[in-house]
Amino acid sequence: MPSALLQPGVYIEEISSGVRSISGVATSIALFIGWAPRGPTDRAVRISSFADYERTYGGLDRRAYLGYAVRQFFDNGGSDAYIVRIALFNSGTPANDAKTAACAINDLGIQASSPGLWANSYSVTLTLRADDNTRFRLDVIGPSPSTNIVETFQDLSMNKADPRWAPSVVNGRSAFMDKLTTASTNVPGPATKPFTGGLDGTVLLANDASFVSAIDPLFATGGIADRIDLFNLVCVPGLTNILANQSALAQLQKRCHARRAFLIVDSLQDETVANMSGSAGEAGLTGPDGNFSALYYPWVMQPDPLQSGVVRDFPPCGFVAGVIARTDATRGVWKAPAGTDAGVNGGVAFALTLSDAENARLNPIGVNCLRTLPVYGNVVWGARTLHGQNDRGSEWKYVPVRRMALFLEESLYRGTQWVVFEPNDEPLWAQIRLNIGAFMQGLFRQGAFQGRSPREAYFVKCDRESTTQADINLGIVNIIVGFAPLKPAEFVVIKIQQIAGDIPT
Repeated sequence: MPSALLQPGVYIEEISSGVRSISGVATSIALFIGWAPRGPTDRAVRISSFADYERTYGGLDRRAYLGYAVRQFFDNGGSDAYIVRIALFNSGTPANDAKTAACAINDLGIQASSPGLWANSYSVTLTLRADDNTRFRLDVIGPSPSTNIVETFQDLSMNKADPRWAPSVVNGRSAFMDKLTTASTNVPGPATKPFTGGLDGTVLLANDASFVSAIDPLFATGGIADRIDLFNLVCVPGLTNILANQSALAQLQKRCHARRAFLIVDSLQDETVANMSGSAGEAGLTGPDGNFSALYYPWVMQPDPLQSGVVRDFPPCGFVAGVIARTDATRGVWKAPAGTDAGVNGGVAFALTLSDAENARLNPIGVNCLRTLPVYGNVVWGARTLHGQNDRGSEWKYVPVRRMALFLEESLYRGTQWVVFEPNDEPLWAQIRLNIGAFMQGLFRQGAFQGRSPREAYFVKCDRESTTQADINLGIVNIIVGFAPLKPAEFVVIKIQQIAGDIPT
């Protein structure tokens, strides 16, 4: 109501409808963890194409699977990813550690933007400005033997009080230089100095003990992954379910549970069907958090551009993550990322061509198979979590059911933040039912739930029954949201019967 009605007339006042729209979160932001020859090691970098990865992390490298997996993700429909680079530091053996290259031009010290041998092929040129010898330009040249200028910073100063003070302009902005320091205000003379001292250190493969020990701190409070706002799919290319890695994978499952993410697990390279079917239940991945992950088998064969197109086998996680992202974009997170539409782009074959009988041995124990089918080619042919064993009878047996629940949880968590500190009574509960109900109705209209009507598909309960007076006294409001998930039609049974014809009776 207007603050004061002092004269006769018409007064207009806007009244809130009470509707606060809840937006569905993204469902296929991937987090890739692995070794790369360059790039930051203290943070995750968000990329939207493989070209972004090449600029920051140096592209493909035959020594590790990370670059290949990222490319396979984007080739199969992925569009959004974070990269975390793992490197070895402080191992106790200096020759095994990654080191950051540096160069010095008199009183100007410069480090490379990230550790690695890559920087040793670049140089920095300092040029004084012709009309003002208190200002200079820095050019980064390379990679050797090229003399191309790849980056330039102009009108720099050695004076800290100057707005163009070199460290404040370059640090944090350059793709090649970092930790620029000035020991004095004297402007160095013109010079060209190479970066030296950069080392890759030991190449950490996903199954190395040093690599495995570095994973868990990434998700710790304040760790690199902990600082990422949202990710949904976690890929550690080559981290397979061998005995030495069971604890690492179990920790990853636990971390995915806490972050409402889903882990894609690679099978062991060159694993046989007999070993897979005999050890899957003992793989250490079917514990309490196993439904936040899925195992895919076998590895995928693909030409390697760094080996003149020679066909190599690669871990399946990058391909599968891309297929999941493509399925989410075209059909929705409630659709199983498997079937004849779930083609594996870029793969020419699989390390093992599975038969129907072999698939029948693996599917009941929760191993998702990659198959080559006539007409359809290479496809993902399984959609079970690691709680998908028939004997377990888990409600989280299927990948789309688990991922749909994660989508709802994250969307409602973010979409109901406004409720905090609101008066905890019927008007608030009515608003909650209205807002969440509108969100669920939108999903129902898209075909996300079972049921012919909203009543059969979902419910939202927030009232005196769900929130008692004791809850109100404790500052608690309880919201119960139920949904009828769509489960994939794994087994299509067609019954055929002969018509007996007109037999007199």
